[in-house]
Amino acid sequence: MVILSHIVLVFVAGLVTALATGLGAIPFFFVEEFSDSWNVALWGIASGIMVAASLFGLINEGLQYAAGGFPALMIGGLLTGVALVEASDRLLDRIDIDTDDHAETNHRHGNDSVGGEHTDTTTEINTDGGSRPATDTGTQGPDDHRLEAKAFADGDLKTLVLILGILTVHSFPEGVAVGVSFAELGFEGGMNVFGVAIPVLAVFMTVAISIHNVPEGTAIAIPMRAMGLSKWRMVGAAVFSSLPQPIGAVIAFAFVTWAESFLPFGFGFAAGAMIYLVITEFIPEALETGSDLPYGGYRALVGGIFAGVAVMVPLLYV
Repeated sequence: MVILSHIVLVFVAGLVTALATGLGAIPFFFVEEFSDSWNVALWGIASGIMVAASLFGLINEGLQYAAGGFPALMIGGLLTGVALVEASDRLLDRIDIDTDDHAETNHRHGNDSVGGEHTDTTTEINTDGGSRPATDTGTQGPDDHRLEAKAFADGDLKTLVLILGILTVHSFPEGVAVGVSFAELGFEGGMNVFGVAIPVLAVFMTVAISIHNVPEGTAIAIPMRAMGLSKWRMVGAAVFSSLPQPIGAVIAFAFVTWAESFLPFGFGFAAGAMIYLVITEFIPEALETGSDLPYGGYRALVGGIFAGVAVMVPLLYV
């Protein structure tokens, strides 16, 4: 039976990853701009840690449960993790939240088109309280980040609830990875914290996802800063975007603990989801962020990945 204190501990670990997203907005308390190279390096470090933890931690653990036989459950979990991430991406691509009917009308009929090109003349609020017509150049970040920023700016509860539902689909695999990594919580061989043996894998999976969430928080804060929202609202919005992670962590932990025979499936699922996320989301987003850097951001990204792997692999075998 799952001990309540263990569930609380897993929830706290998931909450730490969510709170780490808020750290992405903290630099705007002190500076006007945040270095893209730093963001790209953080994406790289998080990617390196996650891939190393998945290959040498999660998959290795799943193979040990196969007891020399064919690891069908682990492979099944691996493929399911990949399928869930791909399905969630396709689902998100189909969802269109329209918070500005006028903008949508202009988009359909080209009322603001000049020479065949659409120009967004939405009023953008400056940090000094003034306003100016803003041209959408696509440099503020992904559309979902701008949408979340606008919902917070308008105080639109309905849109925020819908966004939270979308974020649940998007962030759930990361929460699952945290929960599954805690599967051997309390067993011998872990790191002793307040009298509880915490698996080394769980510590580094929590750290990796937390590191990944920092630039994610920055990406959310950038459009909010352009809208002139307060710094603490930027922090709140960033944390809000990762709230599904502690919930996913608890659900996954409870499942693999109560249904221990499915533990290899859980390890495979988390590994598949993490590796696929790194390949299809983390690395492309890092390269998009660093497109204006020397070498297109590849140098900062690769350096971060190597740093993440170099830190993670030796510690997994301590």
